[in-house]
Amino acid sequence: QVQLVESGGGLVQAGGSLRLSCAASGRTVGYNRMGWFRQAPGKEREFVASIRWSGGPTYYADSVKGRFTISRDNAKYTVYLQMNSLKAEDTAIYYCAAQISSGYEYWGQGTQVTVSS
Repeated sequence: QVQLVESGGGLVQAGGSLRLSCAASGRTVGYNRMGWFRQAPGKEREFVASIRWSGGPTYYADSVKGRFTISRDNAKYTVYLQMNSLKAEDTAIYYCAAQISSGYEYWGQGTQVTVSS
């Protein structure tokens, strides 16, 4: 069973930075893609960024391109989301998700990011 644990959220002023981490456990092989999603109050969950465990291109939502960077450490089974130039509209609960076969089958509990303007 896959477990995903996010960390690194918090309160930051607009223009600041945060780095989120997502540690995967319970499975050491077979990850296809890892993704970050977020859900703001009163809004639906939305895609933020994704990366393949084996390398290759990364993908970003238009709203975060040029500000956020997704990366991975395969040896630690950890995925990161570096968030720079944060804006008030980035305030949300950020979720990590793992894709094994099709779709994102596993989700973390989320970490709160609050950006004050």
